[in-house]
Amino acid sequence: MRRGGFVESVHRVHAAAVQYEDLTSSGGDRGFVTFLRSAAKPIQALLLARARPDLEPSDLAIACASHHAEPAQIEAVRSLLAKAPATEEDLECGEQEGRPLGPIHHVCSGKHAGMLAVCRARGWPTKDYRLAKHPLQREILAEVTDAAGSERGTAIDGCGVTTFALPLEAMARMFSRLKELEGGRAVMAAMRAHPELVGGELSLDTRLMRARAGWIVKGGLEGLICGTTPDGLGFALKVEDGNERALGPALAAFLGIDELASVPVLDSRGEEVGEVAVS
Repeated sequence: MRRGGFVESVHRVHAAAVQYEDLTSSGGDRGFVTFLRSAAKPIQALLLARARPDLEPSDLAIACASHHAEPAQIEAVRSLLAKAPATEEDLECGEQEGRPLGPIHHVCSGKHAGMLAVCRARGWPTKDYRLAKHPLQREILAEVTDAAGSERGTAIDGCGVTTFALPLEAMARMFSRLKELEGGRAVMAAMRAHPELVGGELSLDTRLMRARAGWIVKGGLEGLICGTTPDGLGFALKVEDGNERALGPALAAFLGIDELASVPVLDSRGEEVGEVAVS
C-alpha cells in the first residue's frame, strides 16, 4: 500500500492454480495451510443440490452466499427456509454484530437455510445441525476431504459450523474438480445465474463473476479467495495477514485480470491518496 510515494504497508500473498489435477502455477507457498471459511460454501451446497433437485437456482445461490443482508438476499433466504421447510428460529448461526436483529440477517444465513433443507430431506434432526457430530457435518467433512484430496484438521467457523484446514494447492484442486462432482454443475449454474446473491454489490467474488463469463468465485474471511474458470483451472489465494484489500491486485498479477491491478486508497473526502498494488 503506497501513500505519497512511500510504501506504508506490505501484504504477502500465497497462491496456487491447478488444472487437470496438475499444479500449473504458484506464488509464495502453495502448501500454505489455512481455513476454507466461507469459500467452502459451494462444496457444502453440493448436498443441497443432490437432496433437493427441485429447488430454483436462486435457492442454491443463496446457500452459497456470504451476503450483505441486501433486501433481495434476505428474501432469497426466506424463500429457501419456506421450501425446507423451516423457520428463522431454526437457524443456528446466531445474530451478527452491526446487522439488523435476527439470525436471518447473518452473513451465512443462506448456508444455514440450505443445511436445514438437507436435514429435512434426509430425515436428520434439525436441532444441533451445526455441530461436528451431526450427520450433516460429518458428510460435509467427507465431501471436502474427497474433493480436496487432503485435510489437515477442522475448527469452528464464525457461524458455528465446522470449517476445514487445507493447503492452498488442495483448495485449488477442489475447485478445479467442482463441475465433476455430483451436484457441482447445478451449484455452478446457480452461482453464475445469481452472482448478486452470492456476495453483494461490493463483493470481489460477485464483481468477478459478473466481469468474467463462466467463472465461479467464492471468498472467505481472513483474506482468502478461491474459484474456477470455464476451462477447469482451479485457483486459491490467501493474504497471509488476512487483509483482503490485497486480493484484487494479487489476482491481477496471478491470473492476468488487468482491471484489478490497482485499488485506489481514498481519504474521507473520497479523494485518491494512494493505491494498493503488486510490488
